[in-house]
This record gives sequence, structure tokens and C-alpha cells, in this order.
Amino acid sequence: MTSTSSPRDVRTELESLTTEAFRPDFADIDRLPTLDIARLMNGEDATVAGAVAARLPQIAAAIDAVAERMARGGRLVYAGAGTAGRMGVLDASECPPTFNTDPSRVVGLIAGGRDAVVTSVEGAEDSRDLAEADLKALALTPDDTVVGISASGRTPYAVGAVEHARTCRSLTIGLACNPGSPLAAAADHGIEIVVGPELLTGSTRLKSGTAQKLVLNMLSTITMIRLGKTYGNLMVDVRASNDKLRARSHRIVALATGAAEEDIERALTATDGEVKNAILALLADVDGPTAARLLEESDGHLRAALAAAG
Repeated sequence: MTSTSSPRDVRTELESLTTEAFRPDFADIDRLPTLDIARLMNGEDATVAGAVAARLPQIAAAIDAVAERMARGGRLVYAGAGTAGRMGVLDASECPPTFNTDPSRVVGLIAGGRDAVVTSVEGAEDSRDLAEADLKALALTPDDTVVGISASGRTPYAVGAVEHARTCRSLTIGLACNPGSPLAAAADHGIEIVVGPELLTGSTRLKSGTAQKLVLNMLSTITMIRLGKTYGNLMVDVRASNDKLRARSHRIVALATGAAEEDIERALTATDGEVKNAILALLADVDGPTAARLLEESDGHLRAALAAAG
């Protein structure tokens, strides 16, 4: 249902949040020279990585749980409002070109729908019903993961998404930037990155948004590493959909194999441009169809396919 809190209740709630706290030492920031403001802002941003580092064990545990389910065919679904929702949409949209994932495997939901990515949709974040409707359209399974994202940790859309996902027996993660948040408490894995008050009071697109971006980078990237989407630190499942990515594909094969340029081109041609297959063909000295078969039998893990090739 939509939130019915009174304005006074909301004000009281905001006053209790670390992310909404007022910094008296920044009260005259508008009087400072631009360079001084930039230094202050940079100094605040520099604290975010440390706040993330304090929660690495929780982040790693969540990633292992996500990877286990995605290996069985599950999906990773982000759900948030405003900046938090946009961070989820951004991370999801970057997975297909980076890891050659089907767009349905990593999904970003934002309160108010796609229009809310670029414009404010008033009231959408206050609706748990909207979150439930958005997730029902996905027909969640126990192999799926839903990540509720909210700086306050109290946004009804994010909390509602996690609560609905739990009724579907999906894995749930609550990513917040305040301690003791309802969102983290509602999830199987609560991750609270406490970045402290913002430079501009309550502007959670700043440190809180940066913290969310860092954690989502980890969730998707390390999960894809666990799923065999990389070989070492090379993006061997990259999709060569433009000239830059075709050049990158060639370079990745070169870095992985050390093969001559003409051999790389021959291998990429024989494997229809599939980087992982081309690397296997070169390193194991097999043809394109054999490389494809070995990778299929190894669930897409290049190192396992190399071992199987002898």
C-alpha cells in the first residue's frame, strides 16, 4: 500500500537518519571559493571506500549466495527509487555488453517505471503495492535474487520489493546507508554502508549514491567472475557489438594467448567472434565446434574447458 505517514512523522523520521543529518561545519559552504568547495567534496568522497570496506564480509556472503542461484538459472533484480533506482538500472544495463548476459538475467526496476530514470515520478517511492506489481510481472522463483536499494533504508518501494520477494522464497539483499534500517532487517543479507551526513544536507545522490554504485559494481562483477564470465581479469564474454568492442575482443584474445595477429583473426572468424571460444581454440589447439562443445560441457568456465581439453 501507499505510505500514509503525516508530514510531521516524516520530519521526525528524517531527523533520525544519519544521511539526513545537518553539518554545521558546512553551513557557510556557499561563501567559499570554488576550489575550496571542490576540496571539501573530494575529501568527503574519499571516505566512502572505507565505509564500503567495513562491510566487505557481508558483501562477499551476499555475492556467493547470488552466484549460487544465478548458476542455476536465476536472475538478479535491483529495485529502488530515485538515485538508488537509477543506480540499479545503470548496473543492470551494463551487464549485457560487458558480460554478454541476456538482458533478462540482470534487471533494474525503478519506482515509477522507465520514465523515472530521467524525470521525477512523484509518490512512486512511497508505494509498496507498486513494488509488488513490478515484481509480480517477473514471476519470481527461489533461484532469483532481489536487491532493495535505498539510502535511508526506509523507502517503501525498496522495502516492499524485498518483502514480496521473500514471499516468493527468492534471495533478498537490502542495501542501505543508515544503520538499523528496516530494509536491511527485512532482507536475508543486510548491507548497510554508513557514509555519514552529506555535504549538502539530505542530498543522498552524493556519498550515498557513490557507495551504492561501489557495492553494485561488486555484486554484479564478482558474481560474473564466479559464473566464469572472465578469464583472469579479462572480459572474455564481452559482446563485440561495435568497432571499439571488436578491437577490444582482438586485444583480449591477444593478451590471453600471445598468439600472432593473423592466428587471432582466424580463430575469431572460426568461432563467430566469440572471444572465449577463440581463446580456447588457440590455447587448446582445437577447432571452433570443439571449443564450443568443451565450453558447453564446462558451463562456460574457460579454465575448466582448458583442463578438459588436456
